[in-house]
Amino acid sequence: MEQEADSNGVQPPPGAPQPDQARTAAEFTTALRALRLYSGLSYRQLEGKAAARGDTLASSTIATALGRATLPREPFVAAFTRACGLGEAEAQQWLDARRRLAVAQQPSGSPTDLVPSNAEAQQTSTTGEADHEPQRRHRYRHLRLVAAAAIGAGVALGVQALLSPLSAPHRTTNAARPVRNLAILAVGSWAQIHPARTPRLCVTEGRDRTHRYATAVAAQSPCVRAVPPRTYIEPVGENLIQIQWHHPKYGIGCLTLLRNGPGRDLIEPRDDCAEDDPAQQFRIELIGPPASAHFRLRTAVTGQCLSVRDQDTVAGAEIVQGRCSGARDQEFLITLIPPA
Repeated sequence: MEQEADSNGVQPPPGAPQPDQARTAAEFTTALRALRLYSGLSYRQLEGKAAARGDTLASSTIATALGRATLPREPFVAAFTRACGLGEAEAQQWLDARRRLAVAQQPSGSPTDLVPSNAEAQQTSTTGEADHEPQRRHRYRHLRLVAAAAIGAGVALGVQALLSPLSAPHRTTNAARPVRNLAILAVGSWAQIHPARTPRLCVTEGRDRTHRYATAVAAQSPCVRAVPPRTYIEPVGENLIQIQWHHPKYGIGCLTLLRNGPGRDLIEPRDDCAEDDPAQQFRIELIGPPASAHFRLRTAVTGQCLSVRDQDTVAGAEIVQGRCSGARDQEFLITLIPPA
Protein backbone atom coordinates (compact mmCIF):
# COMPACT_ATOMS: atom_id res chain seq x y z
CA MET A 1 0.00 0.00 0.00
CA GLU A 2 1.40 3.37 -0.96
CA GLN A 3 1.51 5.75 1.96
CA GLU A 4 0.89 9.45 1.52
CA ALA A 5 2.16 12.32 3.63
CA ASP A 6 -0.24 14.46 5.61
CA SER A 7 -0.74 18.16 4.99
CA ASN A 8 2.27 18.99 7.16
CA GLY A 9 4.53 16.81 5.03
CA VAL A 10 4.88 14.10 7.70
CA GLN A 11 4.85 10.56 6.36
CA PRO A 12 4.46 7.58 8.70
CA PRO A 13 7.19 4.95 8.46
CA PRO A 14 6.29 1.56 6.94
CA GLY A 15 4.81 -1.14 9.13
CA ALA A 16 2.33 1.06 11.01
CA PRO A 17 -0.40 -0.85 12.90
CA GLN A 18 -3.44 -1.66 10.78
CA PRO A 19 -7.11 -1.98 11.82
CA ASP A 20 -8.21 -4.54 9.23
CA GLN A 21 -8.01 -7.59 11.50
CA ALA A 22 -9.92 -6.03 14.40
CA ARG A 23 -13.03 -8.11 15.07
CA THR A 24 -14.34 -6.37 18.19
CA ALA A 25 -14.51 -2.84 19.55
CA ALA A 26 -11.87 -3.77 22.15
CA GLU A 27 -9.48 -4.99 19.46
CA PHE A 28 -10.06 -1.82 17.45
CA THR A 29 -9.25 0.34 20.48
CA THR A 30 -6.15 -1.77 21.11
CA ALA A 31 -5.03 -1.09 17.53
CA LEU A 32 -5.58 2.65 18.05
CA ARG A 33 -3.48 2.44 21.18
CA ALA A 34 -0.71 0.69 19.25
CA LEU A 35 -0.89 3.38 16.56
CA ARG A 36 -0.32 6.05 19.19
CA LEU A 37 2.72 4.19 20.54
CA TYR A 38 4.02 3.70 17.02
CA SER A 39 3.72 7.42 16.28
CA GLY A 40 5.98 8.21 19.22
CA LEU A 41 3.78 11.18 20.17
CA SER A 42 2.50 12.05 23.64
CA TYR A 43 -1.14 12.96 24.26
CA ARG A 44 -0.18 16.62 24.42
CA GLN A 45 1.71 16.40 21.11
CA LEU A 46 -1.28 14.70 19.47
CA GLU A 47 -3.51 17.49 20.74
CA GLY A 48 -1.15 20.01 19.18
CA LYS A 49 -0.92 18.22 15.85
CA ALA A 50 -4.72 17.96 15.68
CA ALA A 51 -5.06 21.67 16.43
CA ALA A 52 -2.58 22.46 13.66
CA ARG A 53 -4.87 20.63 11.21
CA GLY A 54 -7.99 22.39 12.46
CA ASP A 55 -9.24 19.36 14.44
CA THR A 56 -10.21 19.39 18.11
CA LEU A 57 -8.68 16.54 20.09
CA ALA A 58 -8.19 17.14 23.81
CA SER A 59 -5.46 15.09 25.47
CA SER A 60 -7.86 14.03 28.22
CA THR A 61 -10.30 12.80 25.56
CA ILE A 62 -7.56 10.66 24.01
CA ALA A 63 -6.74 9.04 27.34
CA THR A 64 -10.40 8.29 28.07
CA ALA A 65 -11.17 6.92 24.59
CA LEU A 66 -8.13 4.65 24.52
CA GLY A 67 -8.88 3.41 28.04
CA ARG A 68 -12.28 2.06 27.06
CA ALA A 69 -13.23 -1.21 25.39
CA THR A 70 -16.08 0.43 23.47
CA LEU A 71 -15.96 1.78 19.92
CA PRO A 72 -14.78 5.41 19.74
CA ARG A 73 -16.86 7.90 17.78
CA GLU A 74 -15.96 8.40 14.13
CA PRO A 75 -14.89 12.06 14.49
CA PHE A 76 -12.42 10.98 17.15
CA VAL A 77 -10.98 8.24 14.92
CA ALA A 78 -10.63 10.68 12.02
CA ALA A 79 -8.82 13.34 14.05
CA PHE A 80 -6.73 10.86 16.01
CA THR A 81 -5.37 8.92 13.04
CA ARG A 82 -4.50 12.11 11.18
CA ALA A 83 -2.76 13.46 14.27
CA CYS A 84 -0.74 10.24 14.43
CA GLY A 85 0.67 11.16 11.02
CA LEU A 86 -1.49 9.09 8.68
CA GLY A 87 -2.47 10.48 5.30
CA GLU A 88 -6.09 10.68 4.21
CA ALA A 89 -6.05 7.26 2.53
CA GLU A 90 -4.65 5.53 5.62
CA ALA A 91 -7.01 7.42 7.94
CA GLN A 92 -9.92 6.33 5.75
CA GLN A 93 -8.95 2.68 6.30
CA TRP A 94 -9.43 3.18 10.03
CA LEU A 95 -12.78 4.88 9.43
CA ASP A 96 -13.87 2.01 7.18
CA ALA A 97 -12.88 -0.54 9.82
CA ARG A 98 -14.78 1.39 12.46
CA ARG A 99 -17.87 1.55 10.23
CA ARG A 100 -17.68 -2.20 9.68
CA LEU A 101 -17.57 -2.90 13.41
CA ALA A 102 -20.28 -0.33 14.17
CA VAL A 103 -22.65 -1.94 11.69
CA ALA A 104 -21.80 -5.45 12.91
CA GLN A 105 -22.63 -4.64 16.53
CA GLN A 106 -26.07 -3.21 15.72
CA PRO A 107 -29.13 -5.46 16.28
CA SER A 108 -30.69 -6.65 13.05
CA GLY A 109 -33.06 -4.08 11.58
CA SER A 110 -31.98 -1.24 13.85
CA PRO A 111 -30.86 2.10 12.44
CA THR A 112 -27.12 2.68 12.15
CA ASP A 113 -26.93 6.24 13.42
CA LEU A 114 -23.32 5.66 14.29
CA VAL A 115 -21.28 7.38 11.65
CA PRO A 116 -21.59 10.76 9.95
CA SER A 117 -20.07 11.41 6.55
CA ASN A 118 -16.35 12.07 6.17
CA ALA A 119 -17.04 15.79 5.73
CA GLU A 120 -19.05 15.81 8.93
CA ALA A 121 -16.30 13.88 10.71
CA GLN A 122 -13.78 16.55 9.81
CA GLN A 123 -16.06 19.36 11.00
CA THR A 124 -17.36 17.83 14.21
CA SER A 125 -15.71 18.48 17.56
CA THR A 126 -14.26 15.31 19.05
CA THR A 127 -14.46 16.43 22.63
CA GLY A 128 -17.86 17.99 23.25
CA GLU A 129 -16.08 20.51 25.45
CA ALA A 130 -17.39 23.97 24.62
CA ASP A 131 -14.71 25.64 26.68
CA HIS A 132 -11.73 23.89 25.06
CA GLU A 133 -8.83 26.29 24.64
CA PRO A 134 -6.24 25.11 22.06
CA GLN A 135 -3.92 27.99 22.93
CA ARG A 136 -3.96 27.46 26.69
CA ARG A 137 -0.79 27.17 28.71
CA HIS A 138 -0.21 24.34 31.17
CA ARG A 139 0.00 25.67 34.71
CA TYR A 140 2.39 22.92 35.84
CA ARG A 141 5.33 23.98 33.71
CA HIS A 142 3.91 26.80 31.56
CA LEU A 143 5.45 25.31 28.45
CA ARG A 144 4.04 26.26 25.07
CA LEU A 145 2.44 23.42 23.17
CA VAL A 146 4.35 22.30 20.10
CA ALA A 147 1.76 22.24 17.33
CA ALA A 148 3.59 20.01 14.88
CA ALA A 149 5.99 17.24 15.88
CA ALA A 150 7.85 15.06 13.42
CA ILE A 151 7.18 11.36 13.79
CA GLY A 152 10.40 9.53 14.64
CA ALA A 153 11.15 5.92 14.17
CA GLY A 154 8.56 5.16 16.86
CA VAL A 155 7.77 1.78 18.32
CA ALA A 156 5.16 -0.81 17.48
CA LEU A 157 3.29 -2.70 20.16
CA GLY A 158 2.98 -6.38 19.36
CA VAL A 159 -0.69 -7.15 19.87
CA GLN A 160 -1.08 -10.75 18.71
CA ALA A 161 -2.21 -10.94 15.09
CA LEU A 162 -3.68 -7.46 15.06
CA LEU A 163 -0.55 -5.54 14.29
CA SER A 164 2.64 -5.64 12.31
CA PRO A 165 5.42 -7.87 13.64
CA LEU A 166 7.39 -4.86 14.93
CA SER A 167 7.49 -4.74 18.69
CA ALA A 168 9.22 -2.87 21.47
CA PRO A 169 10.72 -5.08 24.19
CA HIS A 170 9.98 -2.58 26.96
CA ARG A 171 6.26 -2.53 26.20
CA THR A 172 3.73 -5.11 27.35
CA THR A 173 1.13 -6.83 25.20
CA ASN A 174 -2.59 -7.20 25.81
CA ALA A 175 -2.09 -10.91 26.34
CA ALA A 176 -0.02 -10.21 29.47
CA ARG A 177 -1.06 -8.50 32.66
CA PRO A 178 1.16 -5.42 32.73
CA VAL A 179 1.16 -5.15 36.54
CA ARG A 180 1.08 -8.25 38.72
CA ASN A 181 -1.58 -8.34 41.42
CA LEU A 182 -3.27 -5.22 40.06
CA ALA A 183 -5.83 -5.40 37.24
CA ILE A 184 -4.62 -2.34 35.31
CA LEU A 185 -5.65 -2.47 31.66
CA ALA A 186 -2.86 -2.78 29.13
CA VAL A 187 -3.95 0.62 27.79
CA GLY A 188 -4.00 2.14 31.27
CA SER A 189 -6.65 2.77 33.94
CA TRP A 190 -8.09 5.65 35.93
CA ALA A 191 -7.23 5.26 39.59
CA GLN A 192 -6.90 6.75 43.05
CA ILE A 193 -3.68 6.25 45.02
CA HIS A 194 -4.03 6.29 48.82
CA PRO A 195 -1.39 6.19 51.56
CA ALA A 196 -2.21 2.88 53.27
CA ARG A 197 -2.19 4.37 56.78
CA THR A 198 -4.69 7.08 55.79
CA PRO A 199 -6.97 5.59 53.12
CA ARG A 200 -9.35 8.57 53.31
CA LEU A 201 -6.53 10.63 51.80
CA CYS A 202 -5.47 10.53 48.15
CA VAL A 203 -2.23 11.39 46.41
CA THR A 204 -3.06 14.59 44.53
CA GLU A 205 -1.89 18.13 43.88
CA GLY A 206 -0.42 20.05 46.79
CA ARG A 207 2.34 22.47 47.72
CA ASP A 208 5.71 22.23 49.41
CA ARG A 209 5.02 23.19 53.02
CA THR A 210 8.57 24.48 53.46
CA HIS A 211 7.91 27.01 50.66
CA ARG A 212 11.31 26.25 49.12
CA TYR A 213 9.64 24.95 45.95
CA ALA A 214 6.92 27.11 44.44
CA THR A 215 5.06 24.94 41.90
CA ALA A 216 2.63 22.05 42.37
CA VAL A 217 3.89 18.79 43.87
CA ALA A 218 2.34 15.48 44.90
CA ALA A 219 0.85 15.49 48.39
CA GLN A 220 -1.85 13.69 50.36
CA SER A 221 -5.24 15.34 50.66
CA PRO A 222 -8.82 14.25 51.48
CA CYS A 223 -10.14 12.29 48.51
CA VAL A 224 -13.31 14.40 48.40
CA ARG A 225 -11.11 17.37 47.45
CA ALA A 226 -8.64 15.45 45.27
CA VAL A 227 -10.41 15.85 41.90
CA PRO A 228 -9.37 17.54 39.70
CA PRO A 229 -6.85 16.41 38.68
CA ARG A 230 -7.86 12.85 37.85
CA THR A 231 -5.17 10.18 38.13
CA TYR A 232 -4.41 7.89 35.19
CA ILE A 233 -1.95 4.99 35.48
CA GLU A 234 -0.32 3.92 32.22
CA PRO A 235 1.83 0.76 32.03
CA VAL A 236 5.15 1.37 30.27
CA GLY A 237 6.77 -2.00 31.02
CA GLU A 238 6.39 -5.03 33.24
CA ASN A 239 5.28 -3.71 36.66
CA LEU A 240 6.43 -0.28 35.49
CA ILE A 241 4.00 2.63 35.24
CA GLN A 242 3.70 6.30 34.44
CA ILE A 243 1.35 8.29 36.71
CA GLN A 244 -0.52 11.03 34.89
CA TRP A 245 -2.70 13.81 36.25
CA HIS A 246 -5.49 14.90 33.90
CA HIS A 247 -6.98 18.31 34.49
CA PRO A 248 -10.05 19.45 32.46
CA LYS A 249 -8.51 22.88 31.93
CA TYR A 250 -4.74 22.45 32.16
CA GLY A 251 -4.27 19.10 30.42
CA ILE A 252 -1.91 16.28 31.38
CA GLY A 253 0.99 16.36 33.81
CA CYS A 254 3.18 13.30 34.39
CA LEU A 255 4.53 12.82 37.90
CA THR A 256 8.29 13.36 37.75
CA LEU A 257 10.98 12.87 40.38
CA LEU A 258 12.95 16.04 41.15
CA ARG A 259 16.58 15.07 41.68
CA ASN A 260 18.19 18.46 42.16
CA GLY A 261 17.52 21.99 43.39
CA PRO A 262 15.17 23.24 46.10
CA GLY A 263 12.56 20.63 45.21
CA ARG A 264 14.92 17.68 45.48
CA ASP A 265 13.15 14.35 46.21
CA LEU A 266 9.68 15.89 45.68
CA ILE A 267 7.37 14.62 42.91
CA GLU A 268 6.23 17.24 40.41
CA PRO A 269 3.65 17.00 37.58
CA ARG A 270 5.23 18.03 34.28
CA ASP A 271 3.60 18.35 30.88
CA ASP A 272 6.70 17.19 28.99
CA CYS A 273 5.54 13.58 29.34
CA ALA A 274 7.86 10.93 27.89
CA GLU A 275 7.30 7.22 28.37
CA ASP A 276 11.06 6.54 28.14
CA ASP A 277 12.00 9.04 30.87
CA PRO A 278 13.01 7.03 33.98
CA ALA A 279 12.29 10.07 36.17
CA GLN A 280 8.61 9.62 35.16
CA GLN A 281 8.51 5.86 35.75
CA PHE A 282 7.54 4.05 38.94
CA ARG A 283 7.84 0.36 39.73
CA ILE A 284 4.93 -1.26 41.58
CA GLU A 285 5.75 -3.99 44.12
CA LEU A 286 3.26 -5.93 46.21
CA ILE A 287 3.83 -5.81 49.97
CA GLY A 288 2.58 -8.85 51.88
CA PRO A 289 -0.11 -11.26 50.64
CA PRO A 290 -2.10 -10.34 47.50
CA ALA A 291 -5.28 -9.96 49.56
CA SER A 292 -3.75 -7.03 51.41
CA ALA A 293 -3.46 -5.01 48.17
CA HIS A 294 -0.66 -2.92 49.69
CA PHE A 295 1.95 -1.70 47.22
CA ARG A 296 5.36 -0.09 47.30
CA LEU A 297 6.18 2.49 44.60
CA ARG A 298 9.83 2.76 43.62
CA THR A 299 11.23 5.47 41.36
CA ALA A 300 12.77 3.83 38.30
CA VAL A 301 15.64 6.31 38.08
CA THR A 302 16.98 5.74 41.63
CA GLY A 303 15.23 2.61 42.91
CA GLN A 304 14.19 4.45 46.07
CA CYS A 305 10.68 4.33 47.55
CA LEU A 306 7.91 6.88 47.62
CA SER A 307 6.80 7.81 51.10
CA VAL A 308 5.06 10.55 53.04
CA ARG A 309 7.46 13.26 54.21
CA ASP A 310 8.36 12.83 57.91
CA GLN A 311 5.91 9.90 58.07
CA ASP A 312 3.19 12.53 58.52
CA THR A 313 -0.49 11.55 58.48
CA VAL A 314 -1.98 15.03 58.13
CA ALA A 315 -3.53 16.42 54.96
CA GLY A 316 -1.05 18.37 52.88
CA ALA A 317 1.98 16.21 53.68
CA GLU A 318 4.20 15.88 50.61
CA ILE A 319 5.05 12.66 48.79
CA VAL A 320 8.84 12.26 48.55
CA GLN A 321 11.39 9.63 47.61
CA GLY A 322 13.67 8.11 50.21
CA ARG A 323 15.51 4.98 51.26
CA CYS A 324 13.27 1.92 51.21
CA SER A 325 12.87 1.22 54.92
CA GLY A 326 9.78 -0.95 55.07
CA ALA A 327 8.00 1.69 57.14
CA ARG A 328 4.23 1.94 56.90
CA ASP A 329 4.37 5.38 55.24
CA GLN A 330 5.87 3.65 52.18
CA GLU A 331 2.76 1.52 51.62
CA PHE A 332 0.02 2.59 49.21
CA LEU A 333 -3.42 1.38 48.17
CA ILE A 334 -4.47 1.73 44.52
CA THR A 335 -8.17 1.88 43.69
CA LEU A 336 -8.96 1.40 39.99
CA ILE A 337 -11.87 3.38 38.53
CA PRO A 338 -13.82 2.11 35.51
CA PRO A 339 -13.81 4.48 32.49
CA ALA A 340 -16.68 6.97 32.62
